[in-house]
Amino acid sequence: MVQMSCTAGKEENLKKAIQKTREAAAKGAQIVCLQELFTSLYFCDVEDYENFKLAEAIPGPSTDMLSALAKELGVVIIASLFEKRTQGIYHNTTAVLNADGTYLGKYRKMHIPDDPAYYEKFYFTPGDLGYKIFKTKFASIGVLICWDQWYPEAARITSLMGAEILFYPTAIGWATSQDEATNTEQYNAWQTIQRSHAVANGVHVVSVNRVGFEQNGAMKFWGGSFISNPFGTILYKASHNDEEVVVLEIDTDKTDRYRTHWPFLRDRRIDSYQPITKRFIDEE
Repeated sequence: MVQMSCTAGKEENLKKAIQKTREAAAKGAQIVCLQELFTSLYFCDVEDYENFKLAEAIPGPSTDMLSALAKELGVVIIASLFEKRTQGIYHNTTAVLNADGTYLGKYRKMHIPDDPAYYEKFYFTPGDLGYKIFKTKFASIGVLICWDQWYPEAARITSLMGAEILFYPTAIGWATSQDEATNTEQYNAWQTIQRSHAVANGVHVVSVNRVGFEQNGAMKFWGGSFISNPFGTILYKASHNDEEVVVLEIDTDKTDRYRTHWPFLRDRRIDSYQPITKRFIDEE
């Protein structure tokens, strides 16, 4: 996990991410996950047409650099970027580079929020590639992005597709005007919902957030990146304040043991789930 702060300089952020990826590889990392939109400040706090200039093609300049880095270090890199698909169509997208530098593909964020200071619907077209898994050298991984982490359906489908680990590049924080009790409640909800995905699907979950004050000091990104085992146990939780490069060993063979002893997938009543495709179920 690479948890870091960002500046307004795209090249500076990319250089920092590369340096921290090298740190992770030196610590023995095989899969390196960068946070959501790591090449810039979190720009969705305002609706500003100038911010579209931050977008790039995928594959493109950033993925080319990261692909060379992945090959050099022999690591998989999960890179969350602002994608310019064509004039007027932009996505919040994560690219996956295999350990030999091969570009394995991308996942486009499916759930797009629109909240105060998180005006993502202004910038991002909802993903149209569906849920994805990537068969990397070290594991078959599922990638979802930030707001996706609140939806059990996204985690379930990605797990059913064969993901051994779910990764969530993230950018979420506290308004600095909030009280501490509200901050604690929000973080706990964020962590709990993702731990529940680990339990329900019997897979490890890795969530990587940014840190630092942005939006002229009005927003503190809360860090707290964490790794959960398939039964919701926190294997590591990062600081709420500091940059961290964390390498932790994950044993994907444990999935079978958890799924065998707690056979939630076996006992699913898929014949009864059709109502989930409705927005809301009105009483007749």
